[in-house]
Amino acid sequence: MLDKFMQAKAGELKALRELKAGGGTLEEYQGPRPGFREAVAGPGPAIIAEYKRSSPSRGVINEELSPQKAVQEFMSGGAAAFSVLTEEEYFGGRLEYLEEFAGHGVPVLRKDFIFDYLQVEQTAATPASALLLIARVVKDLGLLSDLIRVSRIHNLEPVVEIFAPRELDMVRQAGADIIMVNNRDLDRLTVDLDMSRSLVPQKKPQEVWICASGIDNSAQVDELYGLGFDAFLIGTSIMSCDQPGEKLKELFP
Repeated sequence: MLDKFMQAKAGELKALRELKAGGGTLEEYQGPRPGFREAVAGPGPAIIAEYKRSSPSRGVINEELSPQKAVQEFMSGGAAAFSVLTEEEYFGGRLEYLEEFAGHGVPVLRKDFIFDYLQVEQTAATPASALLLIARVVKDLGLLSDLIRVSRIHNLEPVVEIFAPRELDMVRQAGADIIMVNNRDLDRLTVDLDMSRSLVPQKKPQEVWICASGIDNSAQVDELYGLGFDAFLIGTSIMSCDQPGEKLKELFP
């Protein structure tokens, strides 16, 4: 699946390279970028509400909920941050959605398949506060280290995602301090919260950990927060509801 997702970025990368080769530049966003780490590491469990219109595992989730309405719902539900899918082919996202979610004092995470410096520059031209880097996509330690460094140069906070225990040492060596554990098996597209349960005892005091995939009730949030997670990225369970804001409220212990 990851190979397909990366291949889907080929056209976007081609356009970015052509722009660069032609002497064009992406003007860096000069407005405020609310702090992502600060927002999700506060007292009590933080929920990162994700705007995800569709996914390979679920198909169409909710194409009727507009970004403007989603912002209202997510804020009323107490979201500490927004995660916005910008991948178009498989997740129904758009880069422009980042602007729709910005400007409300809540940090925005760009969630996409980012593995090239030009994609970091592209993100820096938006109001996003953070961007996602996936260890299984950026497999080279040197490249991951550089993408983390370049992100920070552009005042973007890198959130580095792992899917397996063996990836934890690598992302730490690369300099990651905001680590997201995804409970999804990418081969079978199944979800098992035991991935988070088994990994979180290795969390270090200076790190912020986010749990992703499979969270849909307050008991899970309460348990995993008690084990050490700071925040929970939740998309499908809130996007599939008629009133996402009310569902968000129900997720807090």
